[in-house]
Amino acid sequence: METIYKSALVILLLVVLFNLGQALYFMMTDKGSGKRTVWALTRRIGLSLLLILMVVLGILMGWLQPHGIGG
Repeated sequence: METIYKSALVILLLVVLFNLGQALYFMMTDKGSGKRTVWALTRRIGLSLLLILMVVLGILMGWLQPHGIGG
């Protein structure tokens, strides 16, 4: 279960980064016309919140073990 959960976190992080790149691309090509940039950034925010909630859930369930720097 832990491996699947960690894999899902990595995949979700990659999707967040993809949406950020997509927003940058739309911002450069649309030149202010259209709302594709806004929607891509909105999806990124929603997915980032989901990612944070999944990390908190993983810590609470014991699937993720936080540690200090150099620990």
